[in-house]
Amino acid sequence: MRRLTHCLFVAIVAAALGDRPARAGHYPGVEHAAVEAGHYLTPERTAAAGENPAEAGLHARVDRAAVEAGPSPGLRDAAEPPAILRWAGDPEGGAPFVEADPSHPETVVGFDVEIADLLARGLHRTPQFLNVTFMSIDLSIARGDADIGLSGIEDTPARRTTLAVTLPYYEFREVLSVRDGDAARFRTLADLAGRSVATLGGTIAYEILLGAERQHGIHAVSYEDDVHPYSDLVLGRVDAVLLDHVLAERRQRTIAGFTIQPQTVAIGHYVGVLAAGNSPLRDAMNEILRGAMRDGTLERILREWRVWNDDQPTLYAKLLAGEPVQPVIGLDPSTSVVTLTKWDAARRYFPSLLRASVITLALSCLSMALAVGIGVVIATGRVYGGPPVRGLLLAYVELMRGTPILLQLFVLYYGLAAAIRLPAFGAALLGLALNYAAYESEIYRAALEAVSTGQLEAARTLGLTERQVLTLVRAPQAFRLALAPMTNDFVALLKDSSLVSVLTVLELTKQTQIFATNLGSWVLPGTLCAALYLLMSLPLAALARRLERRWKTPST
Repeated sequence: MRRLTHCLFVAIVAAALGDRPARAGHYPGVEHAAVEAGHYLTPERTAAAGENPAEAGLHARVDRAAVEAGPSPGLRDAAEPPAILRWAGDPEGGAPFVEADPSHPETVVGFDVEIADLLARGLHRTPQFLNVTFMSIDLSIARGDADIGLSGIEDTPARRTTLAVTLPYYEFREVLSVRDGDAARFRTLADLAGRSVATLGGTIAYEILLGAERQHGIHAVSYEDDVHPYSDLVLGRVDAVLLDHVLAERRQRTIAGFTIQPQTVAIGHYVGVLAAGNSPLRDAMNEILRGAMRDGTLERILREWRVWNDDQPTLYAKLLAGEPVQPVIGLDPSTSVVTLTKWDAARRYFPSLLRASVITLALSCLSMALAVGIGVVIATGRVYGGPPVRGLLLAYVELMRGTPILLQLFVLYYGLAAAIRLPAFGAALLGLALNYAAYESEIYRAALEAVSTGQLEAARTLGLTERQVLTLVRAPQAFRLALAPMTNDFVALLKDSSLVSVLTVLELTKQTQIFATNLGSWVLPGTLCAALYLLMSLPLAALARRLERRWKTPST
């Protein structure tokens, strides 16, 4: 009887608890082995770790069943939420990679979105999108903001060195695009000697153009996005665009007037990037991608987004056969800074950083000089002008201070292109000057009004005209008061000049960003950039302090 009671008790307990560890991600044995580690247990892996292969196979079957099975209905409400797969992308890049769904702007669509969903399903996780600027995805992944980056990310030697890179899931061709009228004479980069060729900064195409600068004498122009290179090509601001065929074909559907040359300049691949220490999860994702290559899931996704072509079956056959795939075909790996030591890379890039700093300094000085002149006119008009003049000048000041300088630069360079085609440097100079003139005018207006009324009345009593009062009495004292904030504004302008990179002006910060992307680290490029900015700003600050001491009103 006691034995029967014991057996009955065991049966009841087993029935109640038997399927409790059935959901992945909730118990240490399943979560860490099957999900967080990034792969299911296999006889080969556990045997390599010293386990008995037969027992390893049993464990693999148990863990796989535990992951794939769901919790019993009675315990479903008590189950914890599923694990999350955080993935980073940039919707600004647009379709077919990642873009905001026009019908539901709060969600994203694209073939990289579907690949992220595929990986999440394979890992029994829930995908969660993180919006990260394209140029910052690598850094965001390295610091742990997300598990994987997917947004048309190119496979490069630098990424293979500094990150855990998935196997390539798409092969693309770098192609040259030219205006329809130039299709017969500009077929290769060699044909474009002395011409301007545009591309995205920090890409394989940009590295190719840097090599072509040395070899063929072309001028490489770096853009922040893939829309304006083609619009500027049609407008005549550049002579050609070098980018991958996915981007070129997408833009050709919306922008008329250019031809994609059939020759392939280089071959690259799209990959996912994970933190360097996250290799187990990367390995699990590679198995999921291989499975999707075998069963046609990847082909279905890529066909849906109209990017499937005959290059992909060849790539997939190599990967499934275990053959190695080079990150880039057609780019000399010896030209990559990732093959150099950090100091050799710094020596290679330092001349370009110096040239970029000269552009930054020249742009800042010219913009500040123009801003001071315009600011003085605005301040004088607001102090001495009539109500209509004061109202108009106040509207200008509020407009320039109330809208982002980046927007103002876009309007000047791109928005007015149909009527006035300003050169990039000219638009940058004018944009910075007009913006800072509004701030300078407020400094000068306050300084003019700070001069005591008694001095002004005394000057008028002596018979000075209003012009003489302004030039001989009021303005010199106002300038002394305005000197310190003027110096502060100039240092701010020196740093804000980095924004003009959106207009293809290759200033110091943009050149540093390209250096850091190619090197795979911001430490050395960032240090050099900061040192150059300090070398430019500290002498100016010292000069301003010297002038302040010299012009300081003597104490009585």
